[in-house]
Amino acid sequence: MDYFRLKDKSVVSRKVKPVAIMFSEYYFYLTAFIDEKDHARDDFDVLNDSFPTIYRIDRIRKMKVLNEKFHIPYHSRFEEGEFRKRVQFMYGGKIQKIKFYYSGSDVDAILDRLPTAVILDEDAGGYTIQAEVFGKGIDMWIRSQGSNIKIINEKGGSYL
Repeated sequence: MDYFRLKDKSVVSRKVKPVAIMFSEYYFYLTAFIDEKDHARDDFDVLNDSFPTIYRIDRIRKMKVLNEKFHIPYHSRFEEGEFRKRVQFMYGGKIQKIKFYYSGSDVDAILDRLPTAVILDEDAGGYTIQAEVFGKGIDMWIRSQGSNIKIINEKGGSYL
């Protein structure tokens, strides 16, 4: 397929192994594994990514269905429910753990938005929360929470 990349306004060709079509934040997305030959190139944000790549369907400029089959072992299958628990705003990237302090009024809103979130500690001012997330979309979401969230780094300090 030929796909329009927004980050550098270029059209790139990809051979992919589609595993799902998903809807989120007003758009349809193709979730697909990149063919190993294409994946060896050096223009990817995450090389040798074991997670599928997310493509907005309206940015696919041209596609051709090939008369080829592919096999994904059962233990490596794509599980949409697990993927949705960890992805924010359909942005790709690595799986990561985040830890933050939440001082807003409704911790349930946080737990609903981040289904993998666990409350580690609670005090009079708020909650220390940890979650496993996928990709860079979490950065956008955290910034949208303003002063209600402070990220806790590995050494215990905070930033943001």
